[in-house]
Amino acid sequence: MIGATNNVFPARLRLPGMSSPLVLLHGLTFDRRHWEPLRRRLAVVDPGREVLALDLPGHGDAPSRASYRLAEVAEVLHSQIAAAGLTEPPTVVGHSVSGIIATAYAARYPTRTVVNLDQILLPGPFGAIVRAAEPELRGPGWRAVWERMVAGMGIEALEGEARQLAETATDPRPDLLLGYWDEVMHRTDQQLRADREADLRSIGERGTGYRWVTAAEPPAAYVDWLTAALPTTVVTVLPGSHLPHLEHPDELALLLSRLAIEP
Repeated sequence: MIGATNNVFPARLRLPGMSSPLVLLHGLTFDRRHWEPLRRRLAVVDPGREVLALDLPGHGDAPSRASYRLAEVAEVLHSQIAAAGLTEPPTVVGHSVSGIIATAYAARYPTRTVVNLDQILLPGPFGAIVRAAEPELRGPGWRAVWERMVAGMGIEALEGEARQLAETATDPRPDLLLGYWDEVMHRTDQQLRADREADLRSIGERGTGYRWVTAAEPPAAYVDWLTAALPTTVVTVLPGSHLPHLEHPDELALLLSRLAIEP
């Protein structure tokens, strides 16, 4: 059981009377502690909500796996969500790589809405960087690759608890980087595009809502692709760092509270 040692889910707040429970999925190398500021805001603005924050496989208290392929991670998470006994299909909030995981999850399992926090679904330049870095990731210099990634997240703009969580609630390891980036490294851009388009079509067919919260004005060509694949996508720009849940917990809590009653 992810993040659990005694059959009790971690970081779970069960309160009666509200549909669309929230499932919170953190980014690569981080853990469920990243959601604490947001959960406190939600307890004020949306006190009737069920909230379930999970550690991704291999993160926090969750056991490591031999493989972190996308479909396998989604299946593991589904087993935890199903076991939690949530009252309704959840709104799944995924930060960074979990934006892709949440998208893949919603294409396969009952979901009210996906909230993708600052993750472009296509590999683009990131894919080229990761593929070029694979030899380095497999050697003693792997940490330098991750540090270059972290340098672009805008952590230096965070303050107080947000900065502390960004810097300490993390455990980078080469098995995680190689495992969660394996499909980017070993599948082509065209294959990955086809996979994500299939996911988005499935989400549309299921009537699942989709919100993309991005930290910067998105490229027009990407928005055109995204909305062509899933016309009901709603794009929200929340300027700042790559960690909007830490930098803007008040705004994000209000957005999520509205999703309790609106798709």
